Amino acid sequence: MRAAIISLFMCALGYASDRATQVRLTRVPEGGLQPQVAVDSKGAVHLIYFKGDPKQGDVYYARSVDGGTTFQAPIRVNSQAGSAIAIGTIRGPQMALGKADRVYVVWNGSAIAEPKSPPNAVTGQPGSPMLFTRLNDEGTEFEPQRNLMQRTYGLDGGGSVAADRFGRVYVGWHGKTKGDAEGEAGRAVWIARSDDEGKTFTPEARAWNEPVGACGCCGMRLFADRNGTVYALFRSATKNVHRDIYLLVSKDHGKSFRGTLLQRWEINACPMSSMSFAEEAGSVVAAWETQGQVFYARIDPDRPENAQPVAPPGPAGNRKHPIVAAGLKGEVVLVWAEGTGWQRGGSLSWQVFDERGGPLGEHGTAAGIPAWSFASAFLSPRGTDVVIY
Repeated sequence: MRAAIISLFMCALGYASDRATQVRLTRVPEGGLQPQVAVDSKGAVHLIYFKGDPKQGDVYYARSVDGGTTFQAPIRVNSQAGSAIAIGTIRGPQMALGKADRVYVVWNGSAIAEPKSPPNAVTGQPGSPMLFTRLNDEGTEFEPQRNLMQRTYGLDGGGSVAADRFGRVYVGWHGKTKGDAEGEAGRAVWIARSDDEGKTFTPEARAWNEPVGACGCCGMRLFADRNGTVYALFRSATKNVHRDIYLLVSKDHGKSFRGTLLQRWEINACPMSSMSFAEEAGSVVAAWETQGQVFYARIDPDRPENAQPVAPPGPAGNRKHPIVAAGLKGEVVLVWAEGTGWQRGGSLSWQVFDERGGPLGEHGTAAGIPAWSFASAFLSPRGTDVVIY
């Protein structure tokens, strides 16, 4: 399958002379939504995307061996047709690469998805499941989808998956158990762990015991770095108005987490926000949004409180869904959507930063993000920053 490609080359003033800033814009195959991209140890590009009815559609996977210029024929990820959703933008699929570059995918189940999650403690009705699958050993198809929610209910905002090169896999989401406080203030981040490449998982456990809540219709993001340290970003909902960004860090393979407040925001509403991570040159970079602006920060797992948020030039407004990619020399590409909303598409923006957080050249823009979608980005083996949307 050939991706429709728009090439844009932007030479950034002040950038290292041996590598000009090159950004190539690529459309998602088949007009798909919500792309997620990862590059494996051999340079192959792995892509997942959503297609179909936003209320009950499907997730597809495609692979590229030429830096994202062309993609092989897609494979459907979900074993039950119509069991994924895109509505709300942040509830769609997420992907991670693990040991031997195996692909893992999670997504919020649709209203028809099976199996269901445990019954709601208030209504008694079963809810949407947190679904998981992995690519089989041959790399030809995905295994039957599984629901990892054994104790929790009330899945709303998007879940996430992370995997390390040692065979450990982590799936996280925010939800509730019987007896938790009412409302979003009673929600928490829960994580199910696997030590055998996703063959089996422990029952989900509360990641952090501090009663900060979790923003119900906001996403979250997990990440595992090359050393096996696990990170989580989520938005709190303390007293339903403190919608702050928290970073969780685990150095014992997800058994316990240390929490750090990264940025405050008081708003008595759910902003339906999302987050992302990237790693390169021994540095982990996190991205999130607050009050209409997008930010990124380099994360020291030993001193996460020292993270310094960096925002792209220009005023805050309706900047959402930041995606971050990191380069070999410490540069960062931050990509985000502007003007998107409920059932409304918008435009794409991006900014390249140097290793010190200084912007390299003007930020780029392009029209055409569909409703319920966003962009993704990666550094191709050819040294080009690729944005797919």
